Amino acid sequence: MSPIARKPSAVRLATSGALRQLPPRRPAAPSTEADVRWEIVDVDRYEVREGEVVLGYVDVVGAVFVVLGGPWYAAAVELRQTLRFDEAIQTLRSSRRH
Repeated sequence: MSPIARKPSAVRLATSGALRQLPPRRPAAPSTEADVRWEIVDVDRYEVREGEVVLGYVDVVGAVFVVLGGPWYAAAVELRQTLRFDEAIQTLRSSRRH
């Protein structure tokens, strides 16, 4: 391997620092007293419920959480994209109240 290939590039160094600042990709499980709960239903998909009502889904696409509102995944509508899981959950909670 050439000496140039072994040196970290400026892009790699900048990217690695930015990636360390991202929130964790796997959120903590909701508390047992929480009124809004989520569970993983596919490799990178969470189903979000309030009681027995399905509020929607959160897909994990790279570093982005894609929020989909609606009780059926096939008919769910994209509401938002965010880097924070808690913001994704809050979006689904507030969409239920409207």
